[in-house]
Amino acid sequence: MYKIFLLLVLFGTLSYATETKPVMHCILSQEGPVTISWKAYKTPFKKGVGGTFDKVSYTAVKKEGINFQEILVGSVITIDKKSVNSNNKGRDAKLVKFFFDMMEDAQINARIISIKPDPRVKGKPKTGILITEITMNKVLKVVPMHYRFDQGTLTATGTIDIFDFKGSAALQALNIACFEKHQGKTWNDVTIGFSTHIKALCLPAKK
Repeated sequence: MYKIFLLLVLFGTLSYATETKPVMHCILSQEGPVTISWKAYKTPFKKGVGGTFDKVSYTAVKKEGINFQEILVGSVITIDKKSVNSNNKGRDAKLVKFFFDMMEDAQINARIISIKPDPRVKGKPKTGILITEITMNKVLKVVPMHYRFDQGTLTATGTIDIFDFKGSAALQALNIACFEKHQGKTWNDVTIGFSTHIKALCLPAKK
């Protein structure tokens, strides 16, 4: 009798656990604006100057999906290079005239071509690598970016080399225009960033 009682208690406990912890099914979607940031470097001490672009268009490959792969890979970003914003109108005018206008194309284009997540660590933000294709000055380069997903926000950062995009003449023109403030040194590496919000709608999975 006692063994039967224990079996009933165990069965009831397992049933309760199953009922209170249903398997969840989550649908992800990108929502809101996409922010593209940058940080360039000047002076022999490599002082950083950062900013964003005011006009950015994001075309999602798919509105909804069950993972980052489905909603991100294939998505396209188009940047109006003249919308550069460093919170300094005089600096922005020089960046347009002596740098971006020295390059071909009115836009900078990017496309996410793959995603490589790191091993998942429970209780920690999701991280990994976004592999992107960036086209600037009619040159296409593959650029890896480290991403981090935390509390609904996806951020990614990477580095580009202006020389890789045949931008040496533009960089030299900018260095001459800003020679005194840059102390004769404008660096060719630029840190780039991508940020957006990913919404997760989680519901109990259908049996």
